[in-house]
Amino acid sequence: MAKKINNPVQANRPLQRPAAVNKKKEEVYVEQPFVPDPKIPAWLYSFKNQAILVAMLAIGLYCNTFNHEYALDDTILIVKNEYTYEGFAGIPSILTKDAFDSYYKQFNSSNQLSGGRYRPLSIVTFAIEQQFMGAIPKSKVDSVVSHAGELGKQEDTLNKNMHVRHVLGVLWYALSVIVILYFLRFIVFRNNPLLALIAAVLFTIHPLHTEVVANVKSRDEVMSLMFICLTFIYAFKYEEMKEKKGFLVAGLVFFFLAFLSKEYAVGLMFLLPLSFYLFKRYSISKSLVATIPYLIVMVFYLFMRLQIIGPKSADAETDILNNPYALANEAQQLATKISTTLNYLKLLIFPHPLSADYSYNTIPYKDFTDIIVWVSLAVHLALIRAFFYFFKRRHVLSFAIAIYFVFILLICNIIFNIGGTMGERLCYHSSLGFAIAVAWLLYYGTQKIKPEATGRLALAGCMVLLLGLCGFKTIDRNQYWKNDQTLFFEDIKVCPNSVLVNADVASSYVNMSDAEKTEQARVDDLHKGIAYFSKAIEINPAFVSGYLNRGMAYFKLKIPDSAYGNILRVWELYPKYPKVAELMYNVGVNFYVERKFQQAMMAWNTALRMDPNYGPAASAIATLNNQIKAGQAQPVSGQ
Repeated sequence: MAKKINNPVQANRPLQRPAAVNKKKEEVYVEQPFVPDPKIPAWLYSFKNQAILVAMLAIGLYCNTFNHEYALDDTILIVKNEYTYEGFAGIPSILTKDAFDSYYKQFNSSNQLSGGRYRPLSIVTFAIEQQFMGAIPKSKVDSVVSHAGELGKQEDTLNKNMHVRHVLGVLWYALSVIVILYFLRFIVFRNNPLLALIAAVLFTIHPLHTEVVANVKSRDEVMSLMFICLTFIYAFKYEEMKEKKGFLVAGLVFFFLAFLSKEYAVGLMFLLPLSFYLFKRYSISKSLVATIPYLIVMVFYLFMRLQIIGPKSADAETDILNNPYALANEAQQLATKISTTLNYLKLLIFPHPLSADYSYNTIPYKDFTDIIVWVSLAVHLALIRAFFYFFKRRHVLSFAIAIYFVFILLICNIIFNIGGTMGERLCYHSSLGFAIAVAWLLYYGTQKIKPEATGRLALAGCMVLLLGLCGFKTIDRNQYWKNDQTLFFEDIKVCPNSVLVNADVASSYVNMSDAEKTEQARVDDLHKGIAYFSKAIEINPAFVSGYLNRGMAYFKLKIPDSAYGNILRVWELYPKYPKVAELMYNVGVNFYVERKFQQAMMAWNTALRMDPNYGPAASAIATLNNQIKAGQAQPVSGQ
């Protein structure tokens, strides 16, 4: 007889296998509701007051850069950029050309860097600034660019303008940390405004940011991260209020502006759906669907970029300065890239010593027998494992690790060749993930200290200590960013084997020689410059700029034999180098003045081989031949 079933719902269900008794329920991280600490002043929780605090911190730490001049890559994008000088008139060219187009044209070259550089937005701001400081008519731009950096009235004007740009650069940084604070309060630490403030302060004071703020050119890093955070903010606003399509439009516009600032915005294709999954508690599929509009913007940007960036120069892959791994085998390349990635993490934890340059051969090639390679691999594999551990629990630390990893992958050369070994400014975006993680660990770590008053005191003590140490390092490092001379005289102590640091120190000595009051001091400066150029050439025997500038130093010392050999080497390595025939012609003039007529004739004939249409050399040869026939020795004026 069938057993009677009293529950009709159960009657329609298949038999269920009982759940495993020992199966552990997956933990999901839920941030505890925030309860204001009555011992902490209430005003500190206000966004307005927090924004003022981080902005004042930013300005206070970097106000000693206001009177700085130009340094490092400021030359390429500002000092020697014709489009920047044109002001508003130069903006169409900035938006439709490679960022280094103007600089490349001056050397009869094309794109030297893998993938090109299309980052027009920060350069547009430089052009706008120039418009208000005094735009240069197109007819006069070539002259201004050619003489930029020379001592005199133009140099004074250039430096005054750079003072203005430095002030504006610090204000951009202050604005960006306010946006980052809002991003942290609104998304990452939504239930804990105090924790958001701690993370924003840690980010603001990190000394690794000195290159980003103190070097005007690096405004692209500041703008990129700021627009990335604004994209997050408006993406989340739209998800909360779908009826307000303006939030979606704003998010897409900021995403596009982030791309125009720098290519880092591509990282949002992973970070944006991850943030929806972690903080909105969306499913993975829903998180991906919510990201589709941003994918469309990215495709549009990539298409536009592809149309604008020209083909790479054939010499780029073999130039050790643009491809620092050109002389390494495949195993050495991978091992060196893995070990170098650890340097970023080291500098995030302990930002000392700092350097503006890590070019060849600052970081020697490594292989897989080097323990540092395996340490780096182990550390980053542990971080990956930690990401997945926290990801399953929807924990904020998974987002912090993801920010670090996503942006590190874009700059470590393993996926993309960035045209350099490493750079401190390149870690700017990853440092936000680091600040989030350290803030969380500090806050909840000190909360475990009992009694509560002791934990509160420990947290305050840690923040005061970090503020003091980071503030001192930041302010101290800023002073060296005043100009190329102060920067590289300091950095040669840190990177004595860098080709570019040696070359820049050498150039500083050569430039200093022009301002010396005594002949002996002038000669001493030139010989010091030659010594540093020689070391740079020893490190990289194909260093064209090294031979050129060493030749010019010998020319100033009136040692034309050595000048001749160096200028000839420039031509052999880079036949298209502009004005190389003119340089060789002037070496011939130097010979002629010293009545070394045979060597003068040799130099002028070499100038004609370099450029068969170079008239002054042909005229000088004809004049010298006539003088020899007539037994005369009339000077031939140089150009």
